[in-house]
Amino acid sequence: MRIDYVQTSGGSEGEDSTNTAAAIGAQAIVRAVSRDSGGDDAKSKARKRPESPQRRPGESGPGNDKKAPGQAPPPSRGMFGAVSLLLLGLIIFMMVNSPGSGRKITLDEFKSLYNSQQLLDGSVVIREDAVMAKRVQGPDSPTMSVVSIPLNSPAGKAVAEEVIKITGGKASVQRASEWTQFLLFFGPFILLIAFVWFVISRAMRGGGPGAGMLGSFGKSRHRTLNKEMTGVTFADVAGIDEAKDEVQEIIEFLKNPKKFARLGGRIPRGVLLIGEPGCGKTLLAKAIAGEADVPFFSISGSDFVEMFVGVGASRVRDLFRQAKDSSPCIIFLDEIDAVGRRRGSGFTTGGHDEREQTLNAILVEMDGFTPSDGVIVIAATNRADVLDPALIRPGRFDRQVTVPLPDVAGRLEILRVHAKKVKLGDDVNLEKIARGTPMFSGADLAAIINEAAISATMQNKDCVEHVDMEEARDKVKFGRSKKSRVRDKEESRLVAYHEAGHAVLQAMLPDADPLHKVTIIPRGGTGGATFGLPEKDRMGYGVKWLIAQMRICCGGRIAEEKAVGDVSSGASMDIAQVTRIARSMVEEWGMSPKLGFVRYAGSDTREMYMPEKDYSDETASTIDDEVRRLADEAYTEARRLLEENWEKVVAVAEALLKYETLTGEEVERLMRGEQLTRPVLTEDLKAQARRNAAKEVVQRLDAADSPDLPPGALPRPA
Repeated sequence: MRIDYVQTSGGSEGEDSTNTAAAIGAQAIVRAVSRDSGGDDAKSKARKRPESPQRRPGESGPGNDKKAPGQAPPPSRGMFGAVSLLLLGLIIFMMVNSPGSGRKITLDEFKSLYNSQQLLDGSVVIREDAVMAKRVQGPDSPTMSVVSIPLNSPAGKAVAEEVIKITGGKASVQRASEWTQFLLFFGPFILLIAFVWFVISRAMRGGGPGAGMLGSFGKSRHRTLNKEMTGVTFADVAGIDEAKDEVQEIIEFLKNPKKFARLGGRIPRGVLLIGEPGCGKTLLAKAIAGEADVPFFSISGSDFVEMFVGVGASRVRDLFRQAKDSSPCIIFLDEIDAVGRRRGSGFTTGGHDEREQTLNAILVEMDGFTPSDGVIVIAATNRADVLDPALIRPGRFDRQVTVPLPDVAGRLEILRVHAKKVKLGDDVNLEKIARGTPMFSGADLAAIINEAAISATMQNKDCVEHVDMEEARDKVKFGRSKKSRVRDKEESRLVAYHEAGHAVLQAMLPDADPLHKVTIIPRGGTGGATFGLPEKDRMGYGVKWLIAQMRICCGGRIAEEKAVGDVSSGASMDIAQVTRIARSMVEEWGMSPKLGFVRYAGSDTREMYMPEKDYSDETASTIDDEVRRLADEAYTEARRLLEENWEKVVAVAEALLKYETLTGEEVERLMRGEQLTRPVLTEDLKAQARRNAAKEVVQRLDAADSPDLPPGALPRPA
């Protein structure tokens, strides 16, 4: 049996409510569009309406809406209001026409209600999704309500036919309009598109200049610092006096630019700080912000690059625009090599390179400066060899300031600056620590002071002692000591003779650094260590000192082989150091008689995946022979010295097995045949435990003599 759904002319009350809701939504949309669009009639009426005489001066109203100078007009929300009301009407229309309107009943319940005349005559409407009817008032239904039979199941057609039979053909059939089907299908997509459009429009209005289609992504993410925010001045920067003097000129220019213009001088537009990591480049920049009373814009090179193409260049333009508006000021670009690498280097796929676009934007902005701008760019990097030549040419970064590793005097000043924050004991010798930390950066020295303070605090000491400073230095350089590690006697004996071989050679060779101490306590990835104490800083390495270092490295393997009749992998670091020294002597420093005054090592740009080789295979073979010759000569001479002084090696090794750590003076005494009388480590620990126990007993007795104190409390110290 087939049912044809025909639109009837006489609608029911349910249909009237649906049409009424749709009409209300349409009228609201028309009013919103008329109000937001501001039609000509409304504008003409507003112009003809006289101003109210009761309006006070200064109040907002027609004829008195004056915006402040420079204030941007509020963004127009007319279109957004119209779209919002349109979506609201769509939601109301979908809710009214939803199949879930009214209480759901079954076909049997419908038949019972209709036969008992509990359904209003002419209210039964058959839709495509449900059968709707109105229930009259009754004992169990005090008010008029709506009931429905869903037709979403496969048997919906049969249910509709049965409803027609029950009502005797009085049920009206209502076909859903095409607009309803359209809105139900495309409504969610319209909502999504409207939301995306709203977000993008808000981003375009709030992004400001330089944002473009990217919104806030194109804005610079710099931080503005001043003296109060950094808390760092030139008094906190030590060991780099030359760099401080060059930067001092920048600060003087920002404070008094007419002083330099008197003789026609021009201050550098850019200053590039070059140095190893931890030398104080960023600290120097913070000190500039603390000394100069001008805005200080700080940003890292990696903050320019984002996942979107063009963001880096947009941020560069936004940063320099704000800097010019705040001139005179300083821009600090930390880790400039992140975006300033040489263009066209390395392997590229031929696609768009966001980093190069950012670099081009920086080059254009720096080249556009004039002396009257008052904007100075300070950049920091530890890879000046990979920077683009156009970036470091005169006119952009006119001055390159090298921040080197501190010498002995610089390390002493740095230690004194950081030691002001901790309480030092009377036995602390900062000069000795400065001598024993060659090639340490300022960050390493600051870590030594901090680690010493932490160690002294964990041991409940009243101040930081010199032994804490020594332990902190070894911890920073080699790692934390592993005193709890248990080794068997054979392994301990092998390590002791290994370190004794190093120590005896370092004490005997006149061209080597003086011996500071030797230990067999595991530290980091090493089973033991031998420390030298340089008498002076070396700007270069002599042949005699290099040969002495190679012999010292060979002493460990020779001593353990002679003592236990076997060799171990513990000499891997020694072998690597001997090979590195010998190869550098041959390839870089021209210390081979066969190869002469020629450099064979490639350039250290670290940009190529394949090593450079500008010499023939015969020359490569000669290089390998010379490296092998230097290593063999060092090994042979070290073996001869240890065999001639083997009793000294045995004395030092046995003392290491007993005391675990020996100073340079104690090694000298053992080599002269003297005996050590200091207590061993276990006796020191027992003595410390006895002192702690006695202190606890005294504290308990003092607490017992104070009846006013609660149980378990200690008296307050005087």
